[in-house]
Amino acid sequence: MATALTVIDMLNTYEHEDAETLMRSVEKTLPAIQRLVQRARDEETLIVYVNDNYGDWAAGRAELTERALACHRELIEPIEPPPDVPFVAKARHSAFYETQLEYILRQEEIDRVVLTGQVTEQCILYSALDAYVRHFGVVVPRDACAPIHDDLAEAALRMMQINMSAEVVDAGSVRLSDRG
Repeated sequence: MATALTVIDMLNTYEHEDAETLMRSVEKTLPAIQRLVQRARDEETLIVYVNDNYGDWAAGRAELTERALACHRELIEPIEPPPDVPFVAKARHSAFYETQLEYILRQEEIDRVVLTGQVTEQCILYSALDAYVRHFGVVVPRDACAPIHDDLAEAALRMMQINMSAEVVDAGSVRLSDRG
């Protein structure tokens, strides 16, 4: 089964309600996301960064990265999207909603997506639902997804597991390729 690793909404200036809580959560999940990204690169697994454009339709990878680095370099630099991986801008919660993500995945003959990033109970949950209804297998590494509210994140993970047949595992258990 061909797998892609998605990194969702990690370019963030953290200038919003609940930012402090989310930043603490990102600090905890960042090492697991970094390890998954490195494993994906080592195993030649497709990596796709998907990020909110915050209403700026002229902003792409460079602009969103620059803005986020200027605000919180310590949270952005370790997970900065490399220039050689696909980058998709989004406007709503789901990584799939009116984006090119599905097209990229189908073009690469991907059957399964690993969803990492932020926020577990928001963008990860909605992306999981949209992946599921598009007939992609869904994997959610709980320790590579940053929540704002732990109780809602637990409920979201349970919903993904029960209602979307998602594999909810620790990042170290994620199978990225048939080799790994």
